[in-house]
Amino acid sequence: MHRSRRSAVRLGPADDVAEATAAQVRRVVTDLIEMGRWHAGDRDILVVFDAGYDAPRMAHLLAGLPVEVLGRMRADRVIRRPAPSRKEYYLAHPRGGHPPRHGKEFRFARPDTWGEPDAATAQVTDRYGTARAMAWDRIHPRLTTRSAWIDHTGELPVIEGTLIRLEVDRLPGGQDPLPLWLWSSKTGMRTVDVDYRWQAFLRRFDLEHTFRMIKQTLGWTRPKLRSPRAGDHWTWLIIAAHTQLRLLRQAAADLRRPWEKPAGPRRLTPARVRRGFRNLRPHLACPARAPKPSKPGPGRPLGSKNRRPATRYDVGKTMKRPESITERNLLRP
Repeated sequence: MHRSRRSAVRLGPADDVAEATAAQVRRVVTDLIEMGRWHAGDRDILVVFDAGYDAPRMAHLLAGLPVEVLGRMRADRVIRRPAPSRKEYYLAHPRGGHPPRHGKEFRFARPDTWGEPDAATAQVTDRYGTARAMAWDRIHPRLTTRSAWIDHTGELPVIEGTLIRLEVDRLPGGQDPLPLWLWSSKTGMRTVDVDYRWQAFLRRFDLEHTFRMIKQTLGWTRPKLRSPRAGDHWTWLIIAAHTQLRLLRQAAADLRRPWEKPAGPRRLTPARVRRGFRNLRPHLACPARAPKPSKPGPGRPLGSKNRRPATRYDVGKTMKRPESITERNLLRP
């Protein structure tokens, strides 16, 4: 799983988070293909999302790319089973009728609606005890012309995927382990495929340590910047610094704390690489010229007031989006 920072996008008050994220992922995947990191015939690139993103919608927005979307779903969701084929429907309904587009309800909170899983597996892990996973094939949400799909033209799509329920014995922090529901845009999974997906999702939590590192160690949120442009520049400097630390893993010495375990080759974290960066800095090439000597200017005379206040930028408010067609028509002028 790739955990390096590759892109950063500023969201405006009127931007749709899912559409902006899909455009960002599309650019990253296109760059990977152009750089030769992915070739035809390779396994689809696995893109992991948390519950803040609607995984089926992200799969719809990323259609046409060699990617597989894997995301967490809330534990109170209600989705649908696959619709029966025409032959199965007409055998069950001899009098005819229009075949349904959706199957029976699948309620996460009601085990009597689950039925038999298409795949089931159990593995013993060091951190979580026994991890038991069940998977159901061709599970999809029943979309309606509301919220994010309110402007969709034509018939709403049926986005099928594999639903995975993961249950473990314990958590590393001692909390009560609750079931974890995952949805993947790939169908027809085998047992080994199910294990690969939930293990990949658990690796997503490593990113939380990365965000803590770039905030506390690299100081991403420390400066009090005056303009959005300066904030964007500072963000890209943080990304460049994090990339440099990852590239120097082979050359840095492991300056570990007494309570830390030794790290294997190419396994140093960026924070541990940063400890020995001062020893590598004199041996690295510097593309910039030597700094010229200078002295500070006279500044504002003592006792005078600042008559040129800094520009204040409006933070903006997130625009309210209509939740239904009726509400959208009422908001129109």
